[in-house]
Amino acid sequence: MEIQLNNKLKTINYSGIFLSCFSEESEKCIEGAPEHILVYIYSGEQIIENNKERIKLQAGECALIRRNHRVVMYKNGRGDDLYKGISLTFDRNTLREFYSKMDKSELPKKYSVTDKNIFKLTPGADLVSLFQSLTPYFDEDIEPTKAIVNLKMLEGIYAILNNSENLHPILFDFSDPWKVDIMDFLNKHYTDDLTMEQIASYTGRSLATFKRDFTKICDLTPQRWLIKRRLEAAYLKLKDQGKKVNEVYVEVGFKNPSHFSIAFKKQYGIPPTKV
Repeated sequence: MEIQLNNKLKTINYSGIFLSCFSEESEKCIEGAPEHILVYIYSGEQIIENNKERIKLQAGECALIRRNHRVVMYKNGRGDDLYKGISLTFDRNTLREFYSKMDKSELPKKYSVTDKNIFKLTPGADLVSLFQSLTPYFDEDIEPTKAIVNLKMLEGIYAILNNSENLHPILFDFSDPWKVDIMDFLNKHYTDDLTMEQIASYTGRSLATFKRDFTKICDLTPQRWLIKRRLEAAYLKLKDQGKKVNEVYVEVGFKNPSHFSIAFKKQYGIPPTKV
């Protein structure tokens, strides 16, 4: 069992089963989804979005997040209800083992192929009973046995498969992530707080391959490109939108105003306050 705490969040992790509790304040999370994630909301609400999709989940609703991409999640309380949600993460080894043992005649003969990454599911009796059966472990801080965790994971897989035949090829897609266009990804996410390792992973590459591919399209290092792109965005916000420096440096991805000011003056020859 792993418990993470800060002033607004309590997260308990039992071998891939996560319970999160937040205060009434909104919490924004940017997360990678290296594996499929099943999310259920007990109270409050959660908004999940990526570049193309956006869904809102309220109490009693659930969704499946497809692996190999990143999402932004807003977790909010509603009225007097604090946010409380749970998620199950299905790793490929678990899914491969499940697939190897299942009767292949049960696989659907017809299904629709989709490029969607977020699926709002109809919470049938199997999904509801699965998540309700997990609440005592978290409410009473009792750690379930590994056998129970494995059982709940299997229940989750069956519940997803029963929800829609179109989810079968998604769960059982064991291919490696494809390579995402580097510049397309960076231009969409240059303000995000991501390490080079995370950026490489999100574009479907190892760090070494990412750096090698980047040199083929740009003379700058990835770090220098990010700083340059952030400063360009900052200049436009200061000049055209009339924003203040203490707003802009955070919006474009800098953490430190002093670092921002030094980098800005180095690139443009004037401090950001003089734009």
